[in-house]
Amino acid sequence: MWKSDLPKPPVGSFENCVKCEIQFTVTKYTMAANPPPSYLCHRCAKASGNDPFKKPAAPKKRKPAGDKRTVTHFEERRLPSLASVCIEVISKHIDDVEALGDIGTMNMDEISKALAKNRSLTAENATLFYNIENERLTLYDVTSLAPSALCTLGSLNPGLRILRLDFCGHMDNTVMSAWADSLPNLKKVELLGPFLVRAAGWQTFFRAHPGLEGFLITQSPRFDIECMRVLVESCPNLHELRLKEVGQLSDGFLEELKPLAGKLTYLDLSNPGRPDALSEAALIDLLTHAGTSLEHLDLSAHAGVTDGVLFRGIKPNVPTLASLRLSNCNELSDAGVAEFFEGWQGRSTRLTVADLSRNAELGDAALTALLAHSGEELQELNINGWKDVSENALKGIPSKAPKLRKLDVGFCRAVDNFFVKDVLARCEGIKELKVWGCQRVTEVCPRKRGVDIQGIELAPA
Repeated sequence: MWKSDLPKPPVGSFENCVKCEIQFTVTKYTMAANPPPSYLCHRCAKASGNDPFKKPAAPKKRKPAGDKRTVTHFEERRLPSLASVCIEVISKHIDDVEALGDIGTMNMDEISKALAKNRSLTAENATLFYNIENERLTLYDVTSLAPSALCTLGSLNPGLRILRLDFCGHMDNTVMSAWADSLPNLKKVELLGPFLVRAAGWQTFFRAHPGLEGFLITQSPRFDIECMRVLVESCPNLHELRLKEVGQLSDGFLEELKPLAGKLTYLDLSNPGRPDALSEAALIDLLTHAGTSLEHLDLSAHAGVTDGVLFRGIKPNVPTLASLRLSNCNELSDAGVAEFFEGWQGRSTRLTVADLSRNAELGDAALTALLAHSGEELQELNINGWKDVSENALKGIPSKAPKLRKLDVGFCRAVDNFFVKDVLARCEGIKELKVWGCQRVTEVCPRKRGVDIQGIELAPA
C-alpha cells in the first residue's frame, strides 16, 4: 500500500489530501497518491478506483473429492405392461377411487405394495381392500392406521383366515381384544412391529383362537414367557411359529415349546435381544423333542449355535429339514459345518434354502460339503461374508446347484466377472444375484434379461 522508498506516516497523525486539500487522520487504510510523495483521504482514494477498505479475495476452496465409484444393480427394464400402468394410476389416485371391484387377488396385492412405497395407506382408503368375503389380507405398511382403524379392519373382514400386517406400530391391547371377537376364523397371523401389545393382550388373543395354526411376529419386546405358555396351551395345533427379535427370549421359552413336538413345521427364533439368550444345551434339548417335523429352522444370530447343535441337535433329530438359516452364528467352524453336511449324505431330503451368511470363518470345506449334499435341490443360497472362500470352491456353485433362483455372494473376495457369467449360463432359473462388495466384479460383467444383479461397482461417469 505504501511506496517502499517513502516512510509510512504514523497512524493518528494528520495529513493534507493532495487532491481535495482537506486535512484527514492517517489510518492503516490510508493510501499514497500516484505520483508520490503525498497521500489521499479515504474519499478521494475510493473515487480514484482504489477502495482502501476492500478485503483481499479469499482463496478458492477445492471441492471435496466425491466417491469415485457408483454402486448400483442391474435390472433389465422394458416397457411397462398395461396392468402395471393401471396399478400405478390407481395407486396415485387412490383417495379418489370409490371401489376397486373384481380386479384380481394378484393385482390387489400389487396395489397394496405400491401404496406401501410412499406410505399412502390411510384409514379412509384402507377400506378399499376390505370385504366380508375376504379370507386372506396382506397390507405391507399400516403405519398410518390408528388402533381404531385396526379394530375396524377386523369388523369389516370377519371371515379372515390369514392376516399379515407390516409396520403395525400403533397396534395395542384394544386391537387384540377387538380381534378376539371379530376374527373368529383366523388361522394364521403375521405381524411386523407390534411394539405396544402387552402380555395381557396377547393372552386374550390366544385364548380366543384355539384353532390358530400360524403365529409369526417380529419385534415384540413385551412378549414374555407367560405369553409363550398361554400360546402353547390355547393353540395345540400350532404349526408355524416365529419369534424374531423378541427381547425376552430365553431358555424357558424352549421348555414351553416341547408340547408342540411332532406338529411344528416352521420355527424362527432368530435375532434375539441378546446373542446368548439361548444356550447350546437348551437348543439341543428342544430339537431332540420337537425336531422330527421341522421343515424350516432359523436360529440366526445366536451365540449358542455351535458345531454341537449341528451334530447333536439337527443331524439326528431333524430328518425333514428343507430350509436352514444360521446367519451370523460366529461359533460355527469351517471343519464342523463341512463334517456336518458330509455326514448327511445318506439323507433322502435335501435343503432348498441355505443361509449361512455373515460367518466369516466358513470357507471352502463348508461350501464344498454343502453343495455335495444339497446342491441339486438348492433354490436359495446365501454365503455373504465368506471372505476367504476360494475361486475353485465358488466354481462348484453353478455346476452343482443348477436350480438356484437367488444367490448372495456379497463380500466373497474371489467372485469376479467369470463367476457371474458361469452362474447366468448354468443356473437357468436364476432371478436374483447379489455381489455387494465384490471388487473384482466390474461394470463389464455379463448381464441377462430377467436377472436382477445387485451391487456392481461402476466407474464414475
